[in-house]
Amino acid sequence: MKKLWKVCAAFTLCLSLAACGSKESDGDDKVITVGASASPHAEILEALKDQVEAKGYTLEVKIFDDYILPNTSVDEGELDANYFQHLPYLENFNVEHGTELASVAAIHFEPLGVYADDPQGKTALSLDDIEEGDIIAVPNDLTNEARALQLLDECGIIKLDTSKGLEATPADILENPKNIQLQEMKAEVLPSVLKDVKYAVINGNYALTNNISDKVIVKEATESEGAKTFANVLAVKKGNESSEKTKVLMEALQSDACRKFIEETYDGLVVPVF
Repeated sequence: MKKLWKVCAAFTLCLSLAACGSKESDGDDKVITVGASASPHAEILEALKDQVEAKGYTLEVKIFDDYILPNTSVDEGELDANYFQHLPYLENFNVEHGTELASVAAIHFEPLGVYADDPQGKTALSLDDIEEGDIIAVPNDLTNEARALQLLDECGIIKLDTSKGLEATPADILENPKNIQLQEMKAEVLPSVLKDVKYAVINGNYALTNNISDKVIVKEATESEGAKTFANVLAVKKGNESSEKTKVLMEALQSDACRKFIEETYDGLVVPVF
């Protein structure tokens, strides 16, 4: 029995050493791996690498072009954090996918804007140019369409039943004095149809990636309901909210240097909220 105990103890020790060796070989202790959308999230993170390095860590940014893998990768421990989504999306993702993700910091807001592309060469039309029956293209997903309608209401183009909040649909338009026609389509294709309609309400990130920031007429206010609700957040797996890596990331993303980079880079299409 004594001999068997020694064998078991030796086997346990070997397992422990193997586990330690695996951790050392991964080099994860001083590497922070973050999943992000290309613009503006990855660009912001890249600008903060030196700041993270000054804290003794290497920041590795992995770019994703979908909204599923960045979350499942954090949940499975393949990423330390991600930065691409707003809180309502994260909370809904947890419910639908059984993940355990937590928001630890709100970083920026990407305002919707009314955009116009005058085929005669002007960089932007005025809202004063709206005529009877004009077409305005808007996102067709529930949340962004409600935000678009709220923006059109604030501009005086329509009168909306504001009690519906972020669940408003075209059916909640109370007054439409110019009889404008709403053309609903996927948010990501709106920049490509801008030349075919007089106006379009477009998300800030899609405006950035399609280089149409100079064609914006008016944007959501930073104190709007959308800004308060849809700030993009830094997300980690639940239980890691207070880890050293998370603290280093939060400090960098909510720093004066980060604020300055955002304000000087994105022409108001990305707005810091910290």
